[in-house]
Amino acid sequence: MSQKGSKLYPLGMEDHDRLNNELGGGLPQGSIVLMEGNYGAGKSALSQRFTYGLCEEGYSVTLISTELDVGGFIDQMHSLSYDTESHLLNEDLLYLHADIDTEGKLSGGDEGDRKELLKRLMEAEAVWNADVVIIDTFDAILRNDPKFDALVRNNEERQAALEIVSFFRDIASQGKTIVLTVDPSTVDGDAIGPFRAIADGYFELEMVEVGSDVRRHMAVKRFAGMGGQVGDHIGYSVRSGIGIVIESREVA
Repeated sequence: MSQKGSKLYPLGMEDHDRLNNELGGGLPQGSIVLMEGNYGAGKSALSQRFTYGLCEEGYSVTLISTELDVGGFIDQMHSLSYDTESHLLNEDLLYLHADIDTEGKLSGGDEGDRKELLKRLMEAEAVWNADVVIIDTFDAILRNDPKFDALVRNNEERQAALEIVSFFRDIASQGKTIVLTVDPSTVDGDAIGPFRAIADGYFELEMVEVGSDVRRHMAVKRFAGMGGQVGDHIGYSVRSGIGIVIESREVA
């Protein structure tokens, strides 16, 4: 059931998993959430779970992926039992593929034409019309933006981030929530530092292989404005045909 009058964007699916409850009832409205994790930690699966649950609750979502095209996204969502076709058709969900090739160009662009991806992102008004905007993975856009890259090369990472941080804060001030996923192994810590500093919610995701078993957990470093008690460490798995499954919860 949608809770449009609340100060949270509930993640729903209480009869399917416990994620919404583990995160205190949902994502605070007007917040910036940063999810960090290396490859395989579950950033995309959690982004997809957030997207589906929010849409099921009646909210609008923009999901930008640097990895999957639309067909791959639909297939992936099917494999997790998150069927999104109706939300795409009803325009509750706007799915965009940031198609960046290995040389840092937008696929299909002119040879040698490295677009200012961050500028294009900020100027794309349709992206920011949704209640929640999820960018998976944000570090790929940072790494492939030539203007940002040039500033980083001159050790001006914080200056490079300042304009983006200000823009995100303006969006959040309108009651919209922004979720960014980042692989910290691919970017300099100074480039990510400003985003960590402004994040209302800051989660670190980790994957550990124990024999043939893969264990994932989310360390909640910061989560301002939550509706209820939030676990310091939330264990979870990603299962085909089921989606996200909460395994354990630890509270300090």
